[in-house]
Amino acid sequence: MSGTNPWTRSRERMRRFPDLLAQCSTEAAVYGKCVVSTTTGKQELKKDLCVKEFEALKTCFVSAVCYGSKGGTVRL
Repeated sequence: MSGTNPWTRSRERMRRFPDLLAQCSTEAAVYGKCVVSTTTGKQELKKDLCVKEFEALKTCFVSAVCYGSKGGTVRL
């Protein structure tokens, strides 16, 4: 059963994360700019201010995961 425990699977997912996120660099940049622009000064980020940008990033990331997975289920 070597390599099938939850910690190993979790580490494998975390190793893939930078590569998957790199595939969505444009969406990540747009989301980041939205967050920065809505939190000027000491203003806190409020829910749903950047929802459109976040959904675009999420969609891209899920697509990258699905494309990179070999028919497995996607769990985020």
